[in-house]
Amino acid sequence: MAEKKKVVRPRYQQIAVDLAERIVENRYKVGEKIHARSTLASTYNASPETARKAINVLVDLGIMEVRHGSGAFVASKEKAKEFLLQYQDVQSIQETKADIMASVEKQKEELDHFSQLLDQLVNQTKRIHKMNPLLPFELQLSKNAEHLDQSISELNIWQVTGATVIAISHEEELLVSPGPYAKFSEGDTVHFIGNEYTLQRMMNFFYPEE
Repeated sequence: MAEKKKVVRPRYQQIAVDLAERIVENRYKVGEKIHARSTLASTYNASPETARKAINVLVDLGIMEVRHGSGAFVASKEKAKEFLLQYQDVQSIQETKADIMASVEKQKEELDHFSQLLDQLVNQTKRIHKMNPLLPFELQLSKNAEHLDQSISELNIWQVTGATVIAISHEEELLVSPGPYAKFSEGDTVHFIGNEYTLQRMMNFFYPEE
């Protein structure tokens, strides 16, 4: 089963978000100078270049401003709030996408497994009927089946499907070697022999819409 992938953001974004949160929480006030890049880098255990990228993000968004020769200062608490809200929305979208992809991958694995089981069943059925072509198939006739109350001869069963009907059972009664005038009724189980394609042809014959 595929594991859900964790959404990871770049380190400089993590620092930018944390700084914005501090501004919104008034730990850094508007007009206050932010630590030098080297100090930020040490605080967040990151490189000076990563700290510079974080500050540039906030400057580009108008949350901070750089005064040449003086350093970086807090410019807007409101824009910090807007940034955090937008960032949370983006994170939610990314996490939802990750959930969807994980679900799709899980369904794909389950479908592949089902397909493998189905192929195995088909191959086993072919082998069995190849070894013993007289092993009968069975088909239950519900009220939705076509051709009810019609006889074997009227329906030309063998000519249409290649099936040879060897018995018809209904509740506790079993009619063996039914003649051409035997009719099919709701609740019957038809027992027949044929090749590996015969079962599908019989199903299509009695249930053409399914």
